[in-house]
Amino acid sequence: MESTDKPRYYVKEGKELRVAISGSSGCGNTTVSRLLAETLDISLINYTFRTLSQEQHIPLEEIIERAKSDDSFDRVVDTKQVELARESSCVLGSRLAVWMLSEADLKVFLTASPEVRARRILNREGGDLEAIRAFTELRDREDTRRYRELYGIDNTDFSFVDLVIDTERELPEEIVARILDALEERGFIARE
Repeated sequence: MESTDKPRYYVKEGKELRVAISGSSGCGNTTVSRLLAETLDISLINYTFRTLSQEQHIPLEEIIERAKSDDSFDRVVDTKQVELARESSCVLGSRLAVWMLSEADLKVFLTASPEVRARRILNREGGDLEAIRAFTELRDREDTRRYRELYGIDNTDFSFVDLVIDTERELPEEIVARILDALEERGFIARE
């Protein structure tokens, strides 16, 4: 029998659990969502333009280019994420997860300053810090405009979520621990 210092968490018998995690690029959505899903041994929903590209046998670059003038690609991806999330216990980590998965048992919004987000993106992808910062600000404005037009969602208003976590002050593992505590307090999970 394998011994570890970390407790093992599980979704309680007879329960399903859906956690929605959102935040802007560079806030740690993907990392936190993946770690949480692994810790709870539940699905991570990560349906993206890349997945759509593979399913429809259309090059990713073509989908990205066509999506600039055809919002059906965004709608397909966003709808599919929610459909998959409704099938079973999961973590849905996407920019719109907390708005799109209204029935999520826990909604988490991750934040970080534009400077920290730009540095994280630089570390992940390389490039020039100033150019990344400018692009990230442009992308934030464009996302806000697009989400408002597509869905009537104001992604700058996340006042309704259960947890807002500033990812500048905590490691991903510490953020996951906070989410696990909240889920345990609400009676969705237990630990061995």
